[in-house]
Amino acid sequence: MRNILLTTLAVLAAAAILVGTWLVVRTVQESARPVADLSAGISTQVAAILHPTPTIVPDPVTIVREVRALARLETIQYTVEKVITAESGQGPFGFLFGDRLLFIAHGVVIAGVDLGQLEPEDVWLDAEGRAYLRLPEPEIFVATLDNEKSYVYDRETGLLTRGDLTLEAAARQAAEDEIRRAALDDGILEQARLNAENTLYRLLRALGIPDILFVTEDSDAPMPAMTPTP
Repeated sequence: MRNILLTTLAVLAAAAILVGTWLVVRTVQESARPVADLSAGISTQVAAILHPTPTIVPDPVTIVREVRALARLETIQYTVEKVITAESGQGPFGFLFGDRLLFIAHGVVIAGVDLGQLEPEDVWLDAEGRAYLRLPEPEIFVATLDNEKSYVYDRETGLLTRGDLTLEAAARQAAEDEIRRAALDDGILEQARLNAENTLYRLLRALGIPDILFVTEDSDAPMPAMTPTP
């Protein structure tokens, strides 16, 4: 009986020693882990400083190619309504031979920048990687009537005439001219230019260019003293 008791005590003592040893080893490992993580983090930061990831900035030729791919960049659309009065044969005998109509014109004007006109000398890069762009002048691409919404509102003809067969066509042509003029007076070209610059700014930023400046022939923006890429 005494031998069994001694054996049991010996087994329990051995188990206690093993558990204590395991706890000590585990504690040491947990204590050393933050130091190891800190060392790894410092090593990573040092490597990033000594071997930084290079920033690749496209050359002007690449920029021109990417921008030209947009071709005719339509950046703004106006919807314009005009009331046009067209008449012929007026005068003392207008009640006999006159023709007069009111034309309600609904038109669309689309403007933008033709980037196909961009030349290599219109793009600079300075020493800091900043890009300078001189865009083509904005222009109106489309100024046309919406035939589904345009119509003759009223027409009066003289007693002795069936009307001028070309009067409505003349009214439509005058309406297109007026719609174009109204859009120009409202500053559509300036807005087209600003919208084009915003679009190209996002494109060039996506290409990795840190800063972009748009210049014009009469711009006061500083021009880099660099020779354009041929």
